[in-house]
Amino acid sequence: MKAILREFPDQIETPRLLIRSPMPGDGAMVRQAVIESQEELKQWLPWAVNIPSEEEYEVRVREGQLKFLSREDMWLMVLLKETGQIIGGSGLHRINWDVPKFEIGYWLHTAHTGKGYMTEAVTAISNFAFDVLHAERVEIRCDARNERSAAVARRLNFTHEATLHRHGRHHLTNDLIDTYIFAKLRQRS
Repeated sequence: MKAILREFPDQIETPRLLIRSPMPGDGAMVRQAVIESQEELKQWLPWAVNIPSEEEYEVRVREGQLKFLSREDMWLMVLLKETGQIIGGSGLHRINWDVPKFEIGYWLHTAHTGKGYMTEAVTAISNFAFDVLHAERVEIRCDARNERSAAVARRLNFTHEATLHRHGRHHLTNDLIDTYIFAKLRQRS
């Protein structure tokens, strides 16, 4: 089946969060969250180093919606259910529908870290991948020095499968970096 024909919901609800596909109008809120968290985010995420204009963020959001609809990448907004505020982003990336397998990426607004929001979001997204999208494999990759990102994977019982040594260069320092690969596989009966 062609990926674009796959039918599934464009949002997931948890007790405290609404996790959904990008929508027109999200650009300003996403940009503001990134601006407010830039010092923390730019260390780990190259896209947070130079923040585009509000219009350029709106273009990214709309392109993200198109990719979600075509099923080639599934960027997800993380919102507080109570207020509708965008507090982070996640998604299912590097999709291989033939397996199927996905990689979960994530970031969180600095003011909302340490409250379990990302653990809640990644739990819901990985359950969605296995239960709705029939994933065989879900991965989380992160810089080996990013202890907070790795802690989410460990807390959710993702298996540390590998460390790719000298796998890339840091986008700010050009130093060689190691990358952790964590994975969770579909449970067999």
